[in-house]
Amino acid sequence: MILPVILCGGSGTRLWPMSRERYPKQFLQLGSEHTLLQDTLLRLEPGSNQPALVICNEVHRFICAEQMRAIGYQAGGIILEPEGRNTAPAIALAALKACKNGDDPILLVLASDHYIGDVSAFRLSIERGLALAQGGKLVTFGIAPDSPHTGYGYIQCGSPLTHDAGDDIGAEVAAFIEKPDEQTAQGYLEQGGYLWNSGLFLFRASDYLKELAQYRPDILQACEQAMAEPQVDLDFTRVNREAFLAAPSESIDYAVMEHTEHAAVVPLNAQWNDIGSFEALWQTLSKDSQNNAHIGNVMALNTRDNLVLAQDRLVATVGVQDLVVVDTKDALLVAHRNQSQTIKSLVDELKDRELAQVTDHREVYRPWGKYDIVDQDQRFLVKRITVRPGHSLSRQLHYHRAEHWVVVSGTAEVEIGEERRLLCEDQSVFIPATVVHRLSNPGKVDLQLIEVQSGSYLEEDDIIRFEDDYTRGPHDNS
Repeated sequence: MILPVILCGGSGTRLWPMSRERYPKQFLQLGSEHTLLQDTLLRLEPGSNQPALVICNEVHRFICAEQMRAIGYQAGGIILEPEGRNTAPAIALAALKACKNGDDPILLVLASDHYIGDVSAFRLSIERGLALAQGGKLVTFGIAPDSPHTGYGYIQCGSPLTHDAGDDIGAEVAAFIEKPDEQTAQGYLEQGGYLWNSGLFLFRASDYLKELAQYRPDILQACEQAMAEPQVDLDFTRVNREAFLAAPSESIDYAVMEHTEHAAVVPLNAQWNDIGSFEALWQTLSKDSQNNAHIGNVMALNTRDNLVLAQDRLVATVGVQDLVVVDTKDALLVAHRNQSQTIKSLVDELKDRELAQVTDHREVYRPWGKYDIVDQDQRFLVKRITVRPGHSLSRQLHYHRAEHWVVVSGTAEVEIGEERRLLCEDQSVFIPATVVHRLSNPGKVDLQLIEVQSGSYLEEDDIIRFEDDYTRGPHDNS
């Protein structure tokens, strides 16, 4: 059976302000009832795959686990990267874990944030590639170009590869080509024999490690040391931080695929899109009669060819064309659609200004639930807190702030020092600064409460943990 490996990294820049550093695009619902990560898992063919192995950044671990829990998906494991090191080291961690007990599965390496419109065609391409991977090929999947796109790398197809029955199932890779200029891309489109590089792969775990040992032994050595004594923490596998950070940051294309003599490409005609920009997102969404794509509460009058995303409130447009409008609780983006590729540069500038909107949404997810910052000033902060049934915040204290809790719905179990009490709807409690306390939801429905913080310092790092269900450290504010 195939072992899917889901690469769940991301910096949250291309679809800002919807995506953020701590909440990148794979965790977003973009016109679907599921997030991109959830859709990636759900399109895996039941019965033909082992439970997926997920690679994600440590700061995203609880979001990743919660989104899988929400669809009832039990992963084969979640490997945590202390920092992103691109795809070659990430895949090496997965391959080493897969081979640890003497197994040697075929790895299906998938990005967690791609759109696939035709799942049946996707599965058919995987089936075709499987025969090549079983024969020792390192298979990538190529997309037939329909425009001279300059944002993708290209694959030049070589000699055809056939199935036992004589049918063509793919081709040797003649060359991998960097993102071309428009004139060169137009030439590829007219000439034929060139495919977009999808960044999806299929190969035997040992074959990948063998090629990595030949072409980038430094990456393999660092990953072997990182995986030598992993720490298992809940559903997570933590690698040795110092060893992993010694691995060079390198893509699998640069590290292996451009050098190996065993590369093959299989066409993937499955309405693929990497959603690398708002323009790409607009292409995947359904449109109204004026070619507008909307998500959320949107009213459009005399407008056409727009993408409008409303997260919380009504957004209305009148007499505009070719715009991207993204309204979140704490940031508003208005851009021309043909400028959506440059949003990363905007985010870099915002990062230089150290703005919080680059990192977090106003609504922040935690392993026990979430909170939304409703209002704040220098000496007070108001949150709406949601605690999932059966979950608890850590037993903790704050040195610089006091807290007032008012239960809006559900039942709260509150510990303040040695005292423990139950609070129901409309009841409240006060927690002085420096007093150890804990909040739990003993009920079967979400607990919602309003928290008012007051004090001289209100940042999240004013916390000392004494006990935590999620093995977070004393000062870990994730």
